[in-house]
Amino acid sequence: MTSTTEPPLGVVPPPAYLAVIRTIDTFTEYSGYVFLLLSIPLIFANFVEVISRYALDDPTIWALDVTTMSFGAIVMLGTVPALVKGAHVRTDMLWENFTDRGKGWVDVIGFAVFFLPTMAVLFFISVDDFLYALDINERSNSGAWGPALWPLRAVIPICALMLFIQGISELMKSWWAAKTGVFLVKHEKIEV
Repeated sequence: MTSTTEPPLGVVPPPAYLAVIRTIDTFTEYSGYVFLLLSIPLIFANFVEVISRYALDDPTIWALDVTTMSFGAIVMLGTVPALVKGAHVRTDMLWENFTDRGKGWVDVIGFAVFFLPTMAVLFFISVDDFLYALDINERSNSGAWGPALWPLRAVIPICALMLFIQGISELMKSWWAAKTGVFLVKHEKIEV
């Protein structure tokens, strides 16, 4: 769970700095609710398929593709709100030994050197793949229905772009923690 981006008393970032972080985080959190709408076709396709296959003994030709595409989109797009909630994997056995300032520096390096460049490369590569799929009208070959694959291909650059934007917010939060030793957002530790 994420608390609001409220700095502790005495250690306050500039208002514009906080405004950028809050804007990005709010956009990401609300987009997560929109992404939940993708569960509707997933549930509907599975419900119809189960009824058709087992009650009517007449399986559908489209349920597999709808299920695969909507589930793939949910998983990819779900990584964006997971980043703002602090739900991505960390190596806690190392992480817990760092000071808050040290954790900030580790995150600054991680976001600046690894995360943001990777998302930029993924975005540009996946835009090319999306445009190519659109140009050749790429179709699924998993069944007789053969739906267009460009909608699923479009999810990848959208996801990479949104992760990049959220990564900027996370980099700004990490920079503040590295500089001051104070985290702007505290995440609840989740044990799995």
